[in-house]
Amino acid sequence: MTESAPGCAEAVVLSVVVLSWNTQALTLACLRALFGETPRHAREVIVVDNGSHDGSADAIAAAFPQVRLVRNPDNRLYAAGNNQGAAVARGTYVCTLNSDTEVQPGALDQLVDWLVEHPDYGAVAPRLRDPDGSVQRACMRFPTYGSALCYDSWWGTFWPGRRVVARYEMHDFDHLHDLDVDQPPGACCMLRTDEWRALGGFDETLSLFFNDVDLCKRLRRSGRRIRYLASAVVLHHRGASTRNFARMLVLWHKNRLAYYRKHHGGLGVAWVRLCVRLRIWEEWLRIGRRNRHDPARRRAERAHLRQSVQSLSEP
Repeated sequence: MTESAPGCAEAVVLSVVVLSWNTQALTLACLRALFGETPRHAREVIVVDNGSHDGSADAIAAAFPQVRLVRNPDNRLYAAGNNQGAAVARGTYVCTLNSDTEVQPGALDQLVDWLVEHPDYGAVAPRLRDPDGSVQRACMRFPTYGSALCYDSWWGTFWPGRRVVARYEMHDFDHLHDLDVDQPPGACCMLRTDEWRALGGFDETLSLFFNDVDLCKRLRRSGRRIRYLASAVVLHHRGASTRNFARMLVLWHKNRLAYYRKHHGGLGVAWVRLCVRLRIWEEWLRIGRRNRHDPARRRAERAHLRQSVQSLSEP
């Protein structure tokens, strides 16, 4: 790991941690938005490049020499990469910001102001919007036994499973006004740096998914509140890095299992494994139905499914 860091003459209020992996154009757009305004609260920007092979790190260093750039030789995934950045943060507040975002003017200052004025809150997050201006409904409630069964499965397509999914995804919230939430958008979230460090940051056993959910869960269990602030807006291009990651689905299931093990114990693990098994049988039947007249394709898709199932049992 190498880090380049310019001098800092002014006391830093906010440290913005941007994790980058093979998203050069998006990361540069993210940084242009950050440096395109003069913030009221002095900030530093820390970019952790997770072993990109598209020239991202060199492009960032050339275009934005004021960035504190951490170069990793390989992809250490989301939790570890963000923890690296937060570990060297000098600000009173730390904001984890996805590389596929563009912060709108004043948004981060609004988040800082909220935490300054509300000491009983542990975290605050902005409203996300799509490039076409529509609101991203990104807030969710904490996962439950019901959501483990119904989310992304046949069980969630009819009542009462549909109601379980709707509650989990907060279909009852329009995302156009402020609200205390369980799980705000993970693409941009701000905490006090000392509180982040007291919590230990992201749990690195939840390497790519559920790490933000776990952090929020621990915040809430410690009696801290989390605020969704609709007036602060961040443009989000939705999952550009994870789209490039071939093992995403397998890691999602592994990280979900680890989350339930941590927060629900042995019963949670047994339940999620049962849910996964039901989901596998569901997919097996779906493959058969959609390839009823193409036996070769049916065999190929089921072989791929078996390979994915085998990967789930690997460490």
